[in-house]
Amino acid sequence: MSEPTYDIHPPKARWTHVALRVNDIDATIDWYTDFTPMELLDRREDKDGFGAWLGMSDMIDNPFILVVAQFLEGHDPFADAPHAVLGPFAHFGVEMPSESDIDAIAERGREADCLAMPPTMMPAPIGYICMLRDPDGNTVEFSWDQGVYTTVRDRWGSGAA
Repeated sequence: MSEPTYDIHPPKARWTHVALRVNDIDATIDWYTDFTPMELLDRREDKDGFGAWLGMSDMIDNPFILVVAQFLEGHDPFADAPHAVLGPFAHFGVEMPSESDIDAIAERGREADCLAMPPTMMPAPIGYICMLRDPDGNTVEFSWDQGVYTTVRDRWGSGAA
């Protein structure tokens, strides 16, 4: 058995991250820290390229991060594979506190030329949504009244771990 590198581990299996291969790590970090509630947690560089972890600083007990990696020419272990992106339906989801927040993020997306879907009221449980595209073309949905918080609390309770 090997010696652990880190002192803290989850008490049980946890979903901790999603990873994306990106073309411009700086543009990706800037976009996600500007348009979503994520912050830069860590950034690394090695002989193969660049990596970064983005997350939310209030998710300490159950962290979930977005891992982004930009490989240098000749160092991409997936160079023969297509550069896959999430879209048009496959997406990341961010639930917003109010309906007006959807209108505001959509307007910011329109101004930045990354609005993929204007604000639209969809049937329950989808709610009021808009979609933006990150610098690589991945779709990020912003929603209000989607019911994620209500459903989790109704089914698993407010202290679900």
